[in-house]
Amino acid sequence: MISILRRLTTSLQPLMDPPTSSPRLLALTHQLRLYKPPPLSWDDDSEEQRIEETAGKVVSQVGFAESKTPIGRDPETFRPKRAAVLICLFEGDGGDLRVVLTKRSSGLSTHSGEVSLPGGKTEEGDKDDGDTATREAKEEIGLDPKLVNVVTVLEPFLSKHLLRVVPVIGLLNDKEAFKPAPNPAEVESVFDAPLEMFIKDENRRAEEREWMGNKYLIHFFDYETNNKKYMIWGLTAGILIRAASIVYERPPPFVEQNPSHKVLRSVDKNTVLP
Repeated sequence: MISILRRLTTSLQPLMDPPTSSPRLLALTHQLRLYKPPPLSWDDDSEEQRIEETAGKVVSQVGFAESKTPIGRDPETFRPKRAAVLICLFEGDGGDLRVVLTKRSSGLSTHSGEVSLPGGKTEEGDKDDGDTATREAKEEIGLDPKLVNVVTVLEPFLSKHLLRVVPVIGLLNDKEAFKPAPNPAEVESVFDAPLEMFIKDENRRAEEREWMGNKYLIHFFDYETNNKKYMIWGLTAGILIRAASIVYERPPPFVEQNPSHKVLRSVDKNTVLP
C-alpha cells in the first residue's frame, strides 16, 4: 500500500532546454537540474511506520524546510494540503538574477497585504508541482506558462497553517514578453527583487521567537523599488534564502536557526503555529 506521504513526493515532467536563452541562464538551467532536494524522513512505508510508533517532533515553523523537523504524526490528524509557489528568475538589465514577487491584496482573508511568491493550492487537474505553480502564476499575475522554463523544485516548506508548500524554480528567458496583469482580487502589485539579497546581511533584521521552550528566528528583508517599500519575511523569506543559497552555491552569512521542537502528538486542521 502506497503511503500518504509517498504520494505527495515532488514531481516534474521532463523538460527541454529553452530555444533561446542567455549563456548565464542556460548555465543556471543545467546547474539546477542537477539539484536534488534532501529526502523527507518518511520516504517509505517502513519509515512512516517507525515514525508513527515513536514520539516525534512537531512540524517546522514559518519559513522552515520540512525536512528539518520530522513529525511524529497521527495520519488521521496530520494530512497537510499541498501547494506550490513559483520562484520565477530572470536576468536583469545589470546582469543580476532577479525574482518576481507580489504584494497580496488587502482584501484577502489570510496574509493580506504581505509580499509573497505567486502560487497556490494544488488542484485535481495539475500534473505536477510545476503545473500548479505556473497555473497559479497565470491566474494571479498573467504570466504565460509558456514563458517559464521550470528547471527544479526545492524541498517542501510548511506554513504556519500547516500547508505543505513546494517551491518551484522557473527561468523567464524573455522578460520583455512578460507584461504583468495582476488579478486585483488576489494581487495588489507585482515587482521584482535581486535574488542575491537573500543571502546578504544588508537590509535584513530578525526576530527571536519562542514556542514550547525552543527559540527560533524569523527573518525580515526591507526592500525599496520605484519609491515603494516592501517587507519580505516569514515563509517567503525562508524559501528565498534557501533558493539563493542553492543558486549561488553558498550559505547566508547569518544564522537561520531552525527550531528543534519537542513532541506534539496531535496536530489538527485548527492548529496554527506562532
